[in-house]
Amino acid sequence: MDQAQAIFFAFQVWCNIGAIIALVFLTIGIDRIDEDAQGAYVFRLLLIPGILLVWPLVLWRWFILETKRDVWKNRHQPPRHAHFWVAIIFAITIPAVIIIGLSVRQTWPTNFEPQKLSLLQEQSQ
Repeated sequence: MDQAQAIFFAFQVWCNIGAIIALVFLTIGIDRIDEDAQGAYVFRLLLIPGILLVWPLVLWRWFILETKRDVWKNRHQPPRHAHFWVAIIFAITIPAVIIIGLSVRQTWPTNFEPQKLSLLQEQSQ
């Protein structure tokens, strides 16, 4: 199995798990944690692509809401607290990636001569 097949297989497994989670969450779970979603069946279809991709977050959030561990006043505190450090990391890594990408260039072959495309097409005919 080459690398592309392994990545595609991992993507298939991820989406299959997400499909199972979406099926269970949209039939059972959403009614239990959100009373506004009761009877909104067309709305649930719109959630399927998102659940396929971020199903671990859906499971985590479902667990937090089912066990009543959600503290409303602290709901957005952890992401806001992390924003400062994420901004610092991005401010360092993005220029570093650009500088490394520009400094690690491939060398152009010295014995290479450019050819016109029209000449190549005439030779092939």
